[in-house]
Amino acid sequence: MDERLLLAADAAKKISYEQFLAWADEDLRPEWVDGEIITMSPASNRHQDLARFLTALLSVFVETRSTGVIRPAPFQMRLEQGREPDLLFVATPHLDRLKAAYLDGPADLVIEIITPERASRDRGDKFYEYEAGGVNEYWLIDPLRERVEFYQLNDGRYQLAFSGAEGRYASLVLPGFWLSIQWLWQETLPPVLDVLRELKVIWPNRSGSAIHKAPYSHA
Repeated sequence: MDERLLLAADAAKKISYEQFLAWADEDLRPEWVDGEIITMSPASNRHQDLARFLTALLSVFVETRSTGVIRPAPFQMRLEQGREPDLLFVATPHLDRLKAAYLDGPADLVIEIITPERASRDRGDKFYEYEAGGVNEYWLIDPLRERVEFYQLNDGRYQLAFSGAEGRYASLVLPGFWLSIQWLWQETLPPVLDVLRELKVIWPNRSGSAIHKAPYSHA
């Protein structure tokens, strides 16, 4: 029998991470926890809208500054467990952690968009795993309660850098990037190009279409 079928039949048994990678595919969105396969619930429209918005916004931001890469789900991050965050950012100095099918080590930034069935996991197990694993910044976005919690790693422990339903948060690992929290609660999320203009990442040319700024320089 094909190894994938054997593993699917015995998904409750403990398996290695290599076996897990051989079993998993992009349609399943599973996680590997204590040697067992944990499947994820289907995402809601709102969850997907927020994931799309943040992926598009952050992808253009880091590309124009050549600061790293964005990886939206489905993409594994292996720390003590094999997790699949909604979104992660890997800074250029750490790109060697990127393997063909997963990130071997901590991302510099992880974003989780909370759903009711995942709230305790995102605030509990994942919080402590990401903290112990060295994820420098952890964003928790709760669209149901319309609240955010943004944590920054300091001396090996997460400190709450920002929480609430409104205001502006400036990222530590993405210099120059800030997020207006109210954008996240709009029934129709703001156009990504409008936000990029507000962030001064792009600006309109004479014909009215958008053009990119020159790559960011630390000089």
